[in-house]
This record gives sequence, C-alpha cells and structure tokens, in this order.
Amino acid sequence: MPDEITLRQDLLNQLPGMPALLNHPEIRVFRDSHPTLYVNDIVRRELDTLRQTILDAPEELLPQIPIDEIQIAERALDLIRRSVEPSLNRSINAAGVILHTALGRAPLAPAARDAVHLALTGYTTLAINLDTGKRGDRHLHTDRLLSHLTGAESGMIVNNNAAATMLILNTLAAGKEVIVSRGQLVEIGGAFRIPDVLKRSGCRLVEVGTTNRTHLRDYENAITPETALLLRVHASNYRIIGFTSEVSVRELVELGRKRGIPVGDDVGSGALIDLRQFGLPEEPLVQDSVKDGADLVCFSGDKMLGGPQCGIIVGKRDMIERIKRNPLTRALRCDKMTYSAVEATLKLYLEQDKLAERHPVLRMITEKPEVIKRRAQNLKRRLAARIAGNADLSVIPGETEMGSGSLPGKSIPTFLLQIKPKTGSPDDIARRLRLGSPAVFLRIAEDSLLADLRTVFPDEDRLLSDRLAAEI
Repeated sequence: MPDEITLRQDLLNQLPGMPALLNHPEIRVFRDSHPTLYVNDIVRRELDTLRQTILDAPEELLPQIPIDEIQIAERALDLIRRSVEPSLNRSINAAGVILHTALGRAPLAPAARDAVHLALTGYTTLAINLDTGKRGDRHLHTDRLLSHLTGAESGMIVNNNAAATMLILNTLAAGKEVIVSRGQLVEIGGAFRIPDVLKRSGCRLVEVGTTNRTHLRDYENAITPETALLLRVHASNYRIIGFTSEVSVRELVELGRKRGIPVGDDVGSGALIDLRQFGLPEEPLVQDSVKDGADLVCFSGDKMLGGPQCGIIVGKRDMIERIKRNPLTRALRCDKMTYSAVEATLKLYLEQDKLAERHPVLRMITEKPEVIKRRAQNLKRRLAARIAGNADLSVIPGETEMGSGSLPGKSIPTFLLQIKPKTGSPDDIARRLRLGSPAVFLRIAEDSLLADLRTVFPDEDRLLSDRLAAEI
C-alpha cells in the first residue's frame, strides 16, 4: 500500500493541465465569446482549489478524491457560467416572507422603478441648486415630503437605518452618555447590536431598568452632567409579553425637556400608516413619535415604507442640520438611484386611498386569503397537467410572515400549494429551482415543497408554473 506522501503525489500527477481544460469544447466556446483572460483565471482557480484539497485532506480521505478531467471541466464550466452572468438576478419569492432580507426586502413600486430608470439614463440634478447653478443640498429632494408626511420640521436619508442610528448618536452624544432601557438593547440581523453601535459611535452606554420592566424613575436616576441623549429603540424583531412596562416617548420627552436632554427614537420598520386597519398588530407610527415630541426619529426605508434600502431621519431642523455637517454623513450618504426611488415611494403616501393598489408590500398584506387560494388552485391545475403524476399536489392553509423584524410573532393567513415529490427529494428540487432562471425560492416542510402565492406577483404565476414543471 502506498504511503501518504506517495498517494498525494499520485493524485497531483493525475490532475489535468491547463491546456487540456482550456481546450474542452464548451470552455473554448466561452473563451471565444467572453474575456479570455477572465475565463482562463476561473479555470485556473478551480484547478488550484482541487490541488489545495489534495494537499490539505486527511490521509484517510485521499482515496475519496476523484480526479476526472470531465468532472473538473464540468465544475469549471459551472463556475464560468455563474461568473459571466449577472450575480444579482431576478427571483420569484414563493417563500412566504414579504420583507425577505436575503431577496432584497421590499419590492419597489412601479413608480419607484420608473424613477430609478430615469436616474440611470444620464445625468441628474442630484446635488445642484437650479436657481444659482452652484452645488446644492441633495437632502432637499426628500426634505419637504418627509416633513409633510411625518409632521417633522425636517428630514434626510442615509444608506440604511444602522447608519441613521450611528449618525444620531455620533452627532449628539460622542464622548458622552446615552441612556437606554435594558429591554431595548436589541440585536437584529447580521449581529447588529445596539450596544456595539453606541460604542462605535463614540458614546458611553448607560443601561437602565430590567429586561421586562423599565420605569421613568430609572431614567431620572441615571441622568448625570455627562448625559447627552435619551434613546428609545423599538424591539422590532421580538416581543416581551406578560409582566412588562416601558416608558413612552411622551414621558421621555417631558423628562428630557425638564433636564435639557434631547430624545431620539429608533422606530425600526418605519410605518407611515396604521396597520390595524388591515387586521395586523400595531406598529409604531413615525408621525406619533414626532407628535409626542421626539427630537429625532429614525427608521428603515426598505421595510414597511416599501422603498429602497436607506435609513430615514426626521426631527428638529437644527439637529438635522447638525447631522448634515457631521463628516460621517458624507461616508454614509445615498446616491441618485436611492433618492429617486425614495422620493417616488414617499409620493405614493400622498394619496392613501390608492396606496394598497400601488404599493407592492401593502398589496401583499391586504390581498384576501380567498384570492390567494384561487391563485393557488389555478397553479395546481396548470402544474398537474404538466408533471405527469411526478408529485402529489394540494392547496392547504398556511401563514405568511412579514420578515425583516417587522410584526414579530404575527403572521398573515394565506393558502399554500403543497408539492410532495414522488421521485427525488424536496431539497434537490429546491436547489435546482434556486439555480435556474429566474431563481425560485419556496419553503420545505415535512418532505414537501410549499409555495405561497401571497409573495408572488400575479403576473409571475405562469412563470412559476413553468419553472416548477421543469424541475419536478
């Protein structure tokens, strides 16, 4: 039996050379139709990866490493195909999560898409004063709309709500203390933790109260000459129920005014309309925080608002102006496409009676379960005629999630198309659906694929049927 060194060397000697792989017929086609050096580099990297695998693998796994020129070429081809095509592709969200972070959160309204297209087609009036012809303030594109919709004196946008929170903290409280309830020291997706943001913003965190109960006296007793901000953070991705109490924005504002300390309110999802009219739980309204006197309020643009990724700050004009002058604001500012999409999205809220039909997120929230059921039944009929008995199909009741930390613990009734494959595993089918074009995302539960049409645009129903029929 050969020793380990000999076995590794034999495997290395069996690796095909670059010329053999580059002359593979399909790889040669890509080299002729795409930048040759780029394709060559992809093939070389695949070969290097396999070589490193041989060098690093434990001795007992060496016999399991296949050295097959055709398989290596196929893997390289798969990498080439993915690399030469856009990596950000269209997808169909049948997973039943409306604000799906991994799929880009809120889908944009047609008006916002049109606005972005206009911004892409040439130069724009992003940061120029049309009256003087000199450099202007890009924040003015959204200032008046934000003021009108929220009742705040002024407003601005930055690249996400984490940036908005950081800018508020760094501008008002760098080097000083910020008081926050322990029950609001949240962690949201991507290990984004409020204590870490405070530290990075140059502030010192002062925790008050307990996880489930915080009283106004806790804030009062914690105030020192070093206190620069009272901060409330909406616990958007979880709820504490039972023996609880928290201090309202209005109470914090009264305390802040008495002691000369500003109040900031991070309301998270950024609802501008009362969701209770759609049978959903109450989400904090931006307007309510402004009305209650918060000096600065920040929220996400790509959650309940239904716009692109951005963080929105509204509040007292003098404080907004201070934030604009912060050097960090330049590092965290938005581009012309974001401004275009935000402005168009905000304008939808000027006609709230037409909002549900024009706003994709609200359309998904408000679509009646019986309409979803009818669409699922139509999909079942189309699919059954094409898959020749390869799966059992049923329409069953289910739940749609809001996602992105919005409406935690609350789901929306829906109907699902349940697909139980007779051959092949749901995981394998789901993988093929993800890798196809367009990519399709579903749920897997109890050896079944589940498609929720609430999160599928109606004009995608037939395309979804085609993709499912091709892979089942």
